[in-house]
Formats: sequence, C-alpha cells, structure tokens
Amino acid sequence: MGISTRIEWTDATWNPVTGCDKVSQGCKHCYAERQALRLQKMGQANYVNGFKVTLQPQTLEVPLHWKKPKRIFVNSMSDLFHEEVPILYIQHVFIIMREAHWHTFQILTKRIERLLGFDWALVWSDNIWMGVSVEDTSVVSRIDSLRECTAKHKFLSLEPLLGPLDDLDLTGIDWVIVGGETGPDARPMDAAWPQAIRDQCLSAGVPFFFKSWGGSGRINCRTIDGQAWEQFPGNNP
Repeated sequence: MGISTRIEWTDATWNPVTGCDKVSQGCKHCYAERQALRLQKMGQANYVNGFKVTLQPQTLEVPLHWKKPKRIFVNSMSDLFHEEVPILYIQHVFIIMREAHWHTFQILTKRIERLLGFDWALVWSDNIWMGVSVEDTSVVSRIDSLRECTAKHKFLSLEPLLGPLDDLDLTGIDWVIVGGETGPDARPMDAAWPQAIRDQCLSAGVPFFFKSWGGSGRINCRTIDGQAWEQFPGNNP
C-alpha cells in the first residue's frame, strides 16, 4: 500500500513491511502503533495483524506505477531492518528502489547495527537515502553507526526530540530533520533544543528541516525564531 502523506519532508509513504517493536524512548508513544491498531479495527486488510511485524509483498511494485518523481518514505509503519524481516526480502525492496530510479527513497531505522551486519549484501544507488532516528543522547551512537554504512546519502531524524543534542558530529551527514512529539501524552520539547541543532547545522553547512513543535502547544508550530526551516539537500532556501 502506498499513499500520499501529511509528513512534511516527504511526498508519499510506501510500506512493504508493517508492524514493529519498541526499542528506545522515542518509541514510547509510537504514532504508527496507534494508527495500525485503528486500521485493524476498521478492517483494513494490511493490518489484520495489528502492529505485529508483517511482510506486505503485494505492495512491492507500487512505486513502479508512480510515474511522477516523488520523495518516498519507506516503511513509515515499520522498520525495514527489524529482526523479523528476512534479508532476502530486504534485498527485494532494494531491487524495486533501484528499478524505480526516478524516485528518491528515504529509509529510517533505529536498528542500524542490524543493517551493518549485511550492508555488504545491499546495492545502494544514488536515489536511496539512509537515515537513523535519534531522540536523545542515549542513542546518539546510531549516528556513528550510520556513517559506517555504504549508503551514498545519509540523514538524521531527530524526532521526537526528547532532550538536548549538543556537539553533534555531522561529518558525512547530508540532512537533518527535527521535530517534537505529537499525539496523546506528547512529551514537550524545550525551545533551546531545536535552536541549538539548527545552529550546529548552519555551522556545518548541513541542510536543516524543522518539522514541528509537536505537542508543545506553540502557536507558530513550524517556525523557529519566526522563520520556517524547510531545507532539503541540494535545494536550500
């Protein structure tokens, strides 16, 4: 199943896998889990298993039918590198992404160490971007691990941002996305945290995209110091 999306930094989502498990504090109020359980109650066929990891091979060729180039968030409802996703299936996903070369595929994982275990078995093309999710200092090592993989383009999703991330090493990082937590019981994001990350990106020359303040209750929910930050690699305002 592939659909348009309200996620500001992408054009569409594609979910050849659905379902996941919590691995760190950023997962506590998982939006994907809430959505999957809602779709299960509605009888949506792809979510008959709720949020249990499920392969969706019937969706594999969806991007090939989208002829207009898109930025595509891969597995917005899962993690491609979850331990229950077979390597052969992951390789099949990569074949489709390479074949659909007119799209840009954006993959995010919290399981970068598993990826590194078989990175040698994947073929990265220019249109496949690899990113890690980092919510606080307890998992900042994911950034170092990301640098080790052989993807040609690498990015960070610092969302939901749950604490300050000072002195980030942005070497080899092509893009940084920041956002607060949304939904019920959203944990607040201090104003100083995204401001500091923006300043680090400006200093390092790394494109910075501010998604939102999340559940912080701010009126100007997508601006920092009165300015919107929607930079993309190669296309900075």
